[in-house]
Amino acid sequence: MNKKKVFLRILAGFLAVIGVIVLAFGGYILYLVCQYYRISDNTEITVENNQESLLNLSQEYTITSYNIGFGAYSHDFSFFMDAGEYKNGKKVNGTGSRAKNKETVLTNTNGAIDVIKAQSPDFAFFQEVDTKADRSFKVNQYKMIQEAFTGYSSSQTSNFHSGFLFYPLTNPHGAVNAGISTLSKYKIDSVVRRSLPIDESFPTKFFDLDRCFSVNRLPIGGTDKFLVLINLHMSAYDKGGVYRAKQLKMLSDYVAAEYALGNYVIAGGDWNHDIADSINTFPTEMKVPDWVAQIDEASLPEHFSFAKTTNCPTCRSTDIPYTLSEDETHLVNYTVVIDGFMVSDNVKINLVQNINTNFEFSDHNPAMMKFELL
Repeated sequence: MNKKKVFLRILAGFLAVIGVIVLAFGGYILYLVCQYYRISDNTEITVENNQESLLNLSQEYTITSYNIGFGAYSHDFSFFMDAGEYKNGKKVNGTGSRAKNKETVLTNTNGAIDVIKAQSPDFAFFQEVDTKADRSFKVNQYKMIQEAFTGYSSSQTSNFHSGFLFYPLTNPHGAVNAGISTLSKYKIDSVVRRSLPIDESFPTKFFDLDRCFSVNRLPIGGTDKFLVLINLHMSAYDKGGVYRAKQLKMLSDYVAAEYALGNYVIAGGDWNHDIADSINTFPTEMKVPDWVAQIDEASLPEHFSFAKTTNCPTCRSTDIPYTLSEDETHLVNYTVVIDGFMVSDNVKINLVQNINTNFEFSDHNPAMMKFELL
């Protein structure tokens, strides 16, 4: 066989391999396009195990909020989408895309549940709750929460539903079904899912959450008014803050309209914004990450304010694992307060506290508030 024929065969083989790769990649893009959808705005959500008791005015209630990070965020976990920089200029990037194993998910989920149960809340918000996802080894965290809080009304609102995400290639994030969970010891008249504006450009839309907030309307005994509880998880990775601003505008317009009807409003969850003027509050060896934005109270609608405290941070950066300083006096990780509650001025705040778990079960600490309806 002459050299020309050998070359042509090698070239043909090489082109065949390239062709297979191109076809596989094109097929995968087609798969993502075909499976992509956004849940319609104003979708009604089913309330399960609905309780019969009604709320009362001038009675103290407790509410909590906890982003449980799909059960993956043990101290040794960092997240592949999170990048940061030390104050000395060293740049770092997280590596993990899914929990270490199923046992880790079960341990962290049960730990998070126990933390909230210890507060005996009347209402509890959870975020990043998986129902069936490769990243959490298909553990149904919502079912675990329901089984732990048997005397509560409950609902699950989807905000992440994706086909199999082959990224990162060495340990793919996989397919995800997840959402935000809401619990109440009291009767819920209705739950409605409101779709938040998101970046739907290609390919961002395939990898971002289907952001939303859930509106839970609870009747108040002896009145024609409602307590409107809003569970939310706003965008984190948004260059320029374009969609964060749109989301905040939509939420602000909504709560203002509810207040105008004479209702009581509490919006809480993972804001993915500094809500307590805490950007430079906590000791760290890292620079402020690019994803940290701030909501100034002056930008909130009239009659609304944050119930805030800086007794401890509610979120650690995950560009590195949980890391104590050499003298063990503070975290090397950047930390900030991004979880908590915005309330209308007809809600009396009696106590606000961030619950210090040392980030044992998640990259978040929970927030807690005691309040009365005036």
